[in-house]
Amino acid sequence: MTVKTQDSESIVVALTSDTQVQEVQGIMKMRKKELGVTALIPGLPVQVKGMMNDQHQLVADTVKFKGSDLKAAQDIQAGLAPTQQQVQANQAEIQANKAAVQANHQEIEANQQKIAANQAMIAAANKRFGELGEYNILGEVTVYFANGKVNVDPKYNAQLLDLAAKAQTITAYIVQVQGYASAVGSAALNQKLSMERADNVLAFLEQDGKIPLTNILAPGAMGTSEQVAPNATTEGQAENRRVVVRILQNKGIAGT
Repeated sequence: MTVKTQDSESIVVALTSDTQVQEVQGIMKMRKKELGVTALIPGLPVQVKGMMNDQHQLVADTVKFKGSDLKAAQDIQAGLAPTQQQVQANQAEIQANKAAVQANHQEIEANQQKIAANQAMIAAANKRFGELGEYNILGEVTVYFANGKVNVDPKYNAQLLDLAAKAQTITAYIVQVQGYASAVGSAALNQKLSMERADNVLAFLEQDGKIPLTNILAPGAMGTSEQVAPNATTEGQAENRRVVVRILQNKGIAGT
């Protein structure tokens, strides 16, 4: 063990199987209680007698201390233990918080990358659809969706089937499918909703309407662009949650 002298000098004390550890009691310190070395706890004032060895260690013959000093050191240790446990718990919590913050940063960065990709996709889609000014619109159906929903309501089946049947009577027709979302929630979520809505309408046109994929433009996920009503009301939000399906024909083919 390491003992600090009254002069603040640190001395290494070697404890052997022959070392006597004694608690002295009484005014004259005549009563002694033999204890084990485990009684030597931090903060306990001790009196050590022994000889120095070649390693500059004091090999203890006896280590004595007062019973009152032992009780005081034990009380201190009993008070320190919960504090040390709390420190360890706090350190563990700090590490967990750091890990959570790092995970949040990574999630934010991933979301920003998704948003950037979505914006690029929207820009490309807008460019593609902007070129459709060379086409005549020969039929149109708008499918509306509940908040957060992407499945096509069966009440639109008849309208979509009628549109599909009409399309197949037109020479060199193209079907355009554009999905939209209301401006409620994150941009990434709205982009995803608009894509899934458009995909589901396209799947119905292909499977039930028998429209060949060669006659369908890649579905456009327009996100929250081209809002047709204010999002301040539930009614306006409902109008913005939509998929617009159009039958197009090139003006050159139509002769107009």
